[in-house]
Amino acid sequence: MTAAARLVLLVCALATAASPLPLSAQRAASPTAASNSQAATTARIVTAAKAVVTSLDEAGRRKVQFPFDSQQKAKWSNFPSGIFERDGIKMGDLTAAQKDAVMNLLSVALSRDGFQKVRDIMRGDEVLKTTDGGRGGPRGGGRGRSGPGGGLIFGEDLYYLAFVGAPSTTDPWMLQFGGHHLAINLTMAGSQATMAPSLPAAQPATYAFEGRTVRPLGRENDKAFALINALDEKQRGQAILGYRVSDLVLGPGQDGRTIQPEGLKASAMTPAQQTMLLDIVREWAGIMADAYAEPRIQEIRGSINDTYFAWSGPTINGSAAYFRVQGPTLVIEYAPQGSVEHIHTIYRDPTNDYGAKIAKR
Repeated sequence: MTAAARLVLLVCALATAASPLPLSAQRAASPTAASNSQAATTARIVTAAKAVVTSLDEAGRRKVQFPFDSQQKAKWSNFPSGIFERDGIKMGDLTAAQKDAVMNLLSVALSRDGFQKVRDIMRGDEVLKTTDGGRGGPRGGGRGRSGPGGGLIFGEDLYYLAFVGAPSTTDPWMLQFGGHHLAINLTMAGSQATMAPSLPAAQPATYAFEGRTVRPLGRENDKAFALINALDEKQRGQAILGYRVSDLVLGPGQDGRTIQPEGLKASAMTPAQQTMLLDIVREWAGIMADAYAEPRIQEIRGSINDTYFAWSGPTINGSAAYFRVQGPTLVIEYAPQGSVEHIHTIYRDPTNDYGAKIAKR
């Protein structure tokens, strides 16, 4: 090798050693970068929230805004209008431009998949409004109707937006959006955020829209059945509860209640099974914007060995089965309401519901 060739090799080696890490590696190694991303996301959400406020008249602003320490924080439910009356700005009372501003806010505050899930849940309620598939009373809902006595009513116009606390990049506040089968409670405090407690549900759980089949909670269902069937006989014996669970244990109105962990502990799972469990968790934790969701998922991953998976019901996909994922900072429940076409779920963090950890003044 000539001296010139050796010089070229030396220069290339030095350049390689001095070159920066790939962007993904830089981000993984830099808490500051992650924090900046969260702060930037908060700023975008606040900007979008203020755009909604600006679009409203004075009466609308009074309807949408609540003090941070008010009871509005816990005023959410899976029930439809006519049974549960929500406060805030109703989508059906907004102009097209104002509705666009609200949907833009949700698209900024949630991940792409999270925003799509919300849209699919709302469209499902519009389907319920125009079909007989929901007949069966308060639990099931029914054909959209109104009249004397405040009958049950359904549809995309019956979802409400509220700000609990003024939108701010520094002070704590909550973005609250919900209606029948949906309650999104996103609490922010500076660059930190939590979506606990929140309730994504679905009825019908499968419907057709623009020529495609929509399953708002389809991945949640399929991933859970995949995991229960990936367990060996001994593991299933631990995961499957010895009694029937048919509804949410920690649903609406159960703030502050605790339950003992049950089922199969993830420390008794293989690494592949633990990955499947975390993939289920992501369906809920990943609803909020990625900048918030990724640190949350890493937090849950850090306590995976103390996380439990519990099951009640058949193990053949297509059956109505309840499951629960529970860890030190996590409770997820998935509860069919007597049918695979009517699903309730709940997502909680017993240490940080309503921002208990991050929103201290």
